[in-house]
Amino acid sequence: MTPRDGAWPRYLRVLPWLLVAGGLLWNGFDTTNYWGDPMVAAAAVLAGALLPLRDTLAVAAANVVGIVGLSFRDGTVGTEGGYLELTNTVFAALLGVWINRVVARHGRRLATVRSVAEAAQLAVLPAPPDRAGELTVAACYRAAQTEALIGGDAYAVQETPYGVRLMIADVRGKGLPAVATVSVLLGAFRENASRASDLVALADALEQSLARESEHRDEEVRTEGFSTALLAEFPGGRDAVHVLSCGHPGPYLLGGPGGAAGPGGVRRLDAADPGLPLGMGALGPDRSAPDRWPFPAGHTLLLVTDGVTEARDGAGRFYDPVKGLAPLGPFAGPGEVLDALGRDVAAWTGGPRDDDMAVLAVTRP
Repeated sequence: MTPRDGAWPRYLRVLPWLLVAGGLLWNGFDTTNYWGDPMVAAAAVLAGALLPLRDTLAVAAANVVGIVGLSFRDGTVGTEGGYLELTNTVFAALLGVWINRVVARHGRRLATVRSVAEAAQLAVLPAPPDRAGELTVAACYRAAQTEALIGGDAYAVQETPYGVRLMIADVRGKGLPAVATVSVLLGAFRENASRASDLVALADALEQSLARESEHRDEEVRTEGFSTALLAEFPGGRDAVHVLSCGHPGPYLLGGPGGAAGPGGVRRLDAADPGLPLGMGALGPDRSAPDRWPFPAGHTLLLVTDGVTEARDGAGRFYDPVKGLAPLGPFAGPGEVLDALGRDVAAWTGGPRDDDMAVLAVTRP
């Protein structure tokens, strides 16, 4: 995020003007030494780094006009000292404008690279259908604002003979290796979601696909690669959801009036026995059975990656969707949930996010 995006606090945007006023006033009271010159120069440089070009030029013009006015008042116009004073002021102004252009060019390049990364991510991760079975679906992926690398977040929704099944996953690492793992996960899910008899069998199939893929990867991926995931199943004709955790943060149930989560309430559905992430299944016992939760009509199930739960505010505190979303409900559908969550996370961080954010929400109308 560049200064032009409004990322800087208001007091920083006002600081160059305070330095202009302070420097010129100091020079006005000290007619011989002009001890305020460093403040005037700092104002021009700081404006170039923090403000848009128009404001940078305004600060530069204020500096030059102020120094010329003081030179006329003190009778130094046309003298060696007067020329030197004006030269220093103009040089600082030009330096500020140059810094402004360098920062703007860097910001444009970063925005371009980030948009390309996000477009590549979305090409690998297509949007799910708006409706699956009796459920309405919404999903979004938002790239990290402090990264230009493609991330490893994934989600998928598929109708199967066992009901609607969905997955959200977060692959360790970034860049092309993470994208390769995402493509394997998505392909394995689409192939096995309709074949596996239950979510444990589906998780085992995903595990096997990742294991086969890792055989052709470097040593670090084979020994340290893993993916956290949540698998969910909505059996047809039942007001329930089965959830299997593979080391992933639990989903959130957003309630309708009088529902299981309370009026407009939000609660996290923590697994009774969280399993190991995909890629680490050989290190532990067999996976436990999925948890079963009520999922009445009018409720929404929200699944997120750690780009949401590990978003930090200025004090370093993690974002909590339960506390953040509860005052904003009730929600009419999954799209409203995603919009509210995106705005609330942005307000919580108050600036760039450090990680990608993938969110999947499904509502039983």
